[in-house]
Amino acid sequence: MQSLPVFLRLHGRAVILTGKGEAAEAKRRLLERAGAHVVGEAEEAALAIVSDGDEAAVARLRARGILVNATDRPDLCDFTLPAIVDRDPVLIAIGTGGASAGLAKALRQRIEALLPARLGTLATALHDARGAIRARWPDAAARRRAIDAGLAAGCVIDPLSDKAADAVPDWLAQGADAQADRLERIRLLSADPDDLTLRAARLLGEADRLYHMPDVPAAILDRARADAVRIAANRPPDQPGAGLSLWLEIAP
Repeated sequence: MQSLPVFLRLHGRAVILTGKGEAAEAKRRLLERAGAHVVGEAEEAALAIVSDGDEAAVARLRARGILVNATDRPDLCDFTLPAIVDRDPVLIAIGTGGASAGLAKALRQRIEALLPARLGTLATALHDARGAIRARWPDAAARRRAIDAGLAAGCVIDPLSDKAADAVPDWLAQGADAQADRLERIRLLSADPDDLTLRAARLLGEADRLYHMPDVPAAILDRARADAVRIAANRPPDQPGAGLSLWLEIAP
């Protein structure tokens, strides 16, 4: 990973935009949609977009300590602009590091077709229910596991269901807890993360901790949650701990 994806709150903040033509207008529309205050090069700002890729403008702005995006010039960019799937407040950003805007667009279109129009409504409903969720599951780890269980495919608040937003009260009323503490064993087909089965990929995204043979590569461990504990070992643990633990090994 050569870039760190971040979401910047630009509402009411100045962003410099230089250049003219349709490329500049497209960037202006995007910035204004995010609530930014678009200004010229002479103004003060922390970010700038050089819509015509002018190297001299990039150099001037960088000399002022401003982070710059230069359209169609990834070699000059401090940051890139992703393709965006907007289900406000849910945003999905797809970037290629400037390698191919066309690829990012194609992926955005595929993802757009998968996600319900009311996905943002589900996010808002979960936000509004935070107090009730904390009351139902006071322990943070238990709360996270319960939410994971509710959001799982085919479950009460499955985010790919159009009915999920309306089902939040029912989910809370049912009070269904996540599965009991358990250890799942995964025998990997290879060291290539592209060979992960759907089950393995799902469990990696849910696990609280990963116990793994030392030869399991980082590329596979990186498919797990960032806050999941990684523990190298030569055999499965006798007492794996609370929540969902995985034992990973590569098949001989």
